[in-house]
Amino acid sequence: MIIYNIFPRLAGTLAKWNDHIGRAAEMGFDWIYANPLQQPGASGSLYSLADYFRINPAFLAADSAVAPDEQVRAMTARVHAAGLKIMTDLVINHCAVDSALTREHPEWFKREPDGRVANAACEHNGERVVWQDLAQFDHEHTRDPEGLYRYCLRVVEHLLGLGFDGFRCDAAYQVPQHVWRRLIHEIKARGQHTVFVAETLGCTADQTKETARAGFDFVFNSSKWWNFNDWWLIEQYNLIRETAPSIGFPESHDTPRLAAELNGNVAGLKQRYLFAALFSAGVMMPMGYEYGFCTSLHVVTTTPANWEETGIDLTTFIQQVNVLKKCFPVFHEESPLSILPNNNPNVLLMWKASTQHHDEALLILNKDPWNQQEFFAENLRQFIQSGKPLEDVSPEFQLEYIHEPFHYVLRPGQSIVLVASRK
Repeated sequence: MIIYNIFPRLAGTLAKWNDHIGRAAEMGFDWIYANPLQQPGASGSLYSLADYFRINPAFLAADSAVAPDEQVRAMTARVHAAGLKIMTDLVINHCAVDSALTREHPEWFKREPDGRVANAACEHNGERVVWQDLAQFDHEHTRDPEGLYRYCLRVVEHLLGLGFDGFRCDAAYQVPQHVWRRLIHEIKARGQHTVFVAETLGCTADQTKETARAGFDFVFNSSKWWNFNDWWLIEQYNLIRETAPSIGFPESHDTPRLAAELNGNVAGLKQRYLFAALFSAGVMMPMGYEYGFCTSLHVVTTTPANWEETGIDLTTFIQQVNVLKKCFPVFHEESPLSILPNNNPNVLLMWKASTQHHDEALLILNKDPWNQQEFFAENLRQFIQSGKPLEDVSPEFQLEYIHEPFHYVLRPGQSIVLVASRK
């Protein structure tokens, strides 16, 4: 999955998404991910849903005689016509605290000791974060588990009927595994090729693995936060990779903009997208990354007026990385992966080998997006199993010949991507 996240509050009404869909297709993405389009509660948050079966008026053409659901179907049809699939959020961990559901089905919700509906919460950096606008469903202990499950199933069926092909399952780890297993099995048993992706950010590796075992097609990984040195990401990758493939991302709608963190360093933006794309079986990028946007996406306050003019355009580079990812099977899967020693601690040397095909890959990455770094190896062939020649398939500055011994001065943030076949 090579996913472009169209953030509805930045994109505006559905009728105006054509340019974003076309740009995603031109850059080589094969999926669109749209955050929730349903009616929010009083807070206005995209993830505080008051009515799962009504569309947020903010995304509808006010002067259109076309019914809201038909406007959504027209949008998903345009995505399909561009050769892409589209997923949206499935939010069944919580709903808006002011949703009619809290009154119509009080038995579906967790309660505080004083009887109030419990707000959704999570642990973040050792602190408990509580969302006052969210009411927590009680899938585990409700007196009406079948009623709650059937409601969630109706939501899935409704979204599929609007033309969506898959779901990013929000806070998946907070919904019991048996609920996901039943829901995923029931939808897939109908012969629909629906994709379910677990959002597991903030989980431990073991929690992520347990969540993935419910039958999810993909999980998200934490490569965005890796410093290219510590071992935790490699340990997580190896622990989870045989359970479910993962999706990496250089930033998301939940994180600060990388361009702001890097003060507009283009080399760093390229470095992080390429690494996320080649490290993981899947990759996701939010709209605006290709232009180096600095203003964080916000589920309440972002509007189309937040579109930025930066003078940065990474669309060609991202297209080249996506083409590279599609061309070589080793970058389609969670392959055996090792970080290899080399003569410069500021250079990452990473080896991947496909178990399903015959590809091997070496990634030589300058960890430093600000300065050049030298890399030297007597013979690059010592790092691979293949006896075939290495080919440079880097998106930029390709080498026509791999010298031995190999000495190269990497530009800031630059990566050399080498592949070989064992066949």
